[in-house]
Amino acid sequence: WAKLEASNEPRMTFSIKFQDAAIGFQKKSISLSNGSFVKNLCDSRTFCSVDNVEAMRAEGLALGGSLDNAVVFDGESVLNPGGLRHKDEAVRHKMLDAIGDLSLIGQPLICHYIGNCAGHAITNGLIRKLFASPESYEIINCQDKVYKILPGVGATLAELPLVA
Repeated sequence: WAKLEASNEPRMTFSIKFQDAAIGFQKKSISLSNGSFVKNLCDSRTFCSVDNVEAMRAEGLALGGSLDNAVVFDGESVLNPGGLRHKDEAVRHKMLDAIGDLSLIGQPLICHYIGNCAGHAITNGLIRKLFASPESYEIINCQDKVYKILPGVGATLAELPLVA
């Protein structure tokens, strides 16, 4: 499930739970202001269980996937030679996915997105529900005070990770 709550800044809280012990339950909550997206999320790779790799490839999916651009879990193990970029890289990647989905709106949302095991379809449904009720949102002009809290503002080129 996922929901949006009123907030004075863009925030995100996300929790996941997977059978692979190396992932298990993870929860993270961050402000998306002051370049937090660049500093905390954008280097988090997609991930899957080793059991899913063969099935995806048989269906013509994940053909460009490798241990260079995706994390593969096998129970308690991480199969990538370098391991994880962050102990909670899986939940960070799910947050990254949600930010990408929300960006399709075409303008920033200043709210608190809370997701629990939410994927693309759930976030898409949430956005559709939000815009189906015009009384549920307000479009405002972006003045300096608002601009300063938007995701990405405050990040520098030096902070961009070398690998995405």
